[in-house]
Parts: sequence; structure tokens; C-alpha cells
Amino acid sequence: MSSRIGLRRIVHRDHLPFSRNAEQTMGMPALSTDSPPRRRWTTAQVRDLIDESRAWPRYELIDGELIVTPSASYPHQIAVSEILLAIKEYSFAQKVGLAVCSPADLELQTGTITQPDVFVVPASVFRDTDDPPTWADVTALLLAVEIISPSSVRTDRIIKRDFYLRAGVAEYWIVDLDARIVERWVPAGETPEILRTTLEWKPVGAAAALIVDLAELFNTIWTQHRELHQR
Repeated sequence: MSSRIGLRRIVHRDHLPFSRNAEQTMGMPALSTDSPPRRRWTTAQVRDLIDESRAWPRYELIDGELIVTPSASYPHQIAVSEILLAIKEYSFAQKVGLAVCSPADLELQTGTITQPDVFVVPASVFRDTDDPPTWADVTALLLAVEIISPSSVRTDRIIKRDFYLRAGVAEYWIVDLDARIVERWVPAGETPEILRTTLEWKPVGAAAALIVDLAELFNTIWTQHRELHQR
């Protein structure tokens, strides 16, 4: 069985133009022997920077490196809303977990702080405690999703990819709005699956798969963005 949830309709379209650059993962740049040692941040120091009343800038900590993300663009936020809408409805219906978006305070590994654009907390987090769970109770994710931007290429495709797979996140999606593709990573894979037309997701415990027509998804995102400029 499969479940087509969260998009307005499913349509058939021709293959979309594809940027070859989007398929390539970037190698980590070598550090010069003359470079000064980088400052290693702690979770306490990063949390001192976080203002819970504001979503931006977003502060994250991976391997001692502070990652600061400025406020997002309109297409980015539209994409977050559309993806969250589809995944949240499906995850709730299948009883596999809760789909939410950042700001968040996830410490999937000791000494780290991450805030994925969209992510799914396993249902077990809510079943295994009598009290309302906090971010500290979330130590694993069924899914993490990042909407890539020109300023976040290295962070999303290298730093966060390596971290999420190392931390045991079941799936990591990198959404490229310009190329209109989704790169899907799983811990056992050495290369991503490049998805251009259809995305199918069936996490452990689900009776049916979520099927997203990517052509319709990206068309919805960019149509909403264009309409904002026409008003």
C-alpha cells in the first residue's frame, strides 16, 4: 500500500531540467599548516547565544564547530511549510512519529546541537515517558531534512550529512530548490539517491509509504513565491 498525502494533487510531468553540479558532493578542504587552530565551542556557550524568542539566526554545534545560519529566504520557508505539511499528516496517520520544524535544540550526540529545517521524532519518545517530552529526550530521528541554499552547500552536503548519518538518523534529505531534486542519504549508503520525479518514504513501523510527486511539490513552492511578487 502507499499513501499520497500532503500535496494538493498528484500530476504527471516530463522530467525537469537537472543541474549536474547538484549531484556532486564537495570534498572537505584541506587545512593549511599555517592556519591557526579553530576555536572549539561547547554546548553551554552555544546555548548562551540562542534566543528562544527568535527563530533566527540559528545556532548549531557539530564537532566543536559553531554553525550560524542567517534568516531564510521566502522560497526556503515556503518549502519548509509544504514539506512539513506532507510529512506531518502522513507521520500522524501512520503513528510513526511527530514531524516538526526548527527552531529546536537537539543533542543527538553528546556535545552537539542541531536544528534541521524539518525532522521527524520517533513515536517511542512520546510513549516512553509519562511527562511531556523535552528536546533532551530526543536522541534519534526517523528523518532530517535540510533545504539547501548557496551559503549552506558545504554545511548541508558535508558537515551535517556526515553528522546525521553518524548519529544514526534513519534518512537525511537535502532539498535543492534550484535544481528541483532531493538527495536522499541513508547510513548504509556511500552515495545519495538522486530523486527528480517521485519520492517514496516508508519508515520502520509504517503500514503504507508516503509518495510525493516532486514535480508538483517544486511547482507549488515556486508558484507561491511568484504570486507573492505579483500581489
